[in-house]
Amino acid sequence: MSGYVDLPEGWTRESPSGPGPFVTSEVLRAPDGTEHRWESRRHRKQSPARRRGATGAGTSTKGSVWWRPHRRDWWMAVLFVTGAACFTVGGIASQWAATRPWIGATFFVGSLFFTSAAYLQYAEAVNAEHGLGPRTHPVRWRPASWEPKRIDWLATLVQLVGTVLFNISTFAALHHSLTTKQTDARVWAPDAFGSIAFLISSELAFAEVCHRWISFRNRTLAWRIVALNLLGSLAFGASAIASLVEPGSGEPVSARIANAGTWVGGLCFLVGAVLLMPEAANEELAAAPVPADDGRLAPASSPVK
Repeated sequence: MSGYVDLPEGWTRESPSGPGPFVTSEVLRAPDGTEHRWESRRHRKQSPARRRGATGAGTSTKGSVWWRPHRRDWWMAVLFVTGAACFTVGGIASQWAATRPWIGATFFVGSLFFTSAAYLQYAEAVNAEHGLGPRTHPVRWRPASWEPKRIDWLATLVQLVGTVLFNISTFAALHHSLTTKQTDARVWAPDAFGSIAFLISSELAFAEVCHRWISFRNRTLAWRIVALNLLGSLAFGASAIASLVEPGSGEPVSARIANAGTWVGGLCFLVGAVLLMPEAANEELAAAPVPADDGRLAPASSPVK
């Protein structure tokens, strides 16, 4: 069992680790005997900066953490923030106000922002570099790939599918002329399956950072991000269950719990998305290019102490 990256000549793999069949961390030995730890999430987050370093363009790491419109990862965070804000506002409005057409429209717009951000996140995983040495030539951007043995690829793909299911459910919810039975089938089912997809994706992302299925140690910025997303997915799941229409009454199991789950989940996703910005800035700084002939491993690894 080993990771998906190719090692420079003379490097060897010592001890891969990760949850189940996935490799999320490896100890690598350099030709001089020093050991370095490679981690899946750091490698993926640093790949865009290393690709820019290959062309000599956009290599500066200076600038604001919160305003980086020239970076794709910044737009991914902004889209997630906007989508999460829509669900938070819509959930709060549904909790304390009568149903209004604009609330359903807010959920639908939010789901579109989620899908856009989810695709950028999937593309980030697809285009993560498969090598560790410093890049000497540009890499061609790919829109999709097939890499089911990678936990980050699976997590981002499942999340993308989940956002599309939310597109379907929120769009169907805009049509108030549906009967109770139709509402149950067209609205609740995609909502429930979307919530399941979010939960699976969030657990895979959490396991990637923890290198095991569950861990509450080493609470780094990345850990806080994936933990918030996992909490948000749990809240969305509770909302989906509570919004199931009971056949006898034609009413949801608990509208109050459903609305609370929506805005709590949206708030968790919102905070997690905001934290993506400093994480991206930190990883770009750590991925500052090194000379191609100095024999050092790419910054996605760190010395083992």
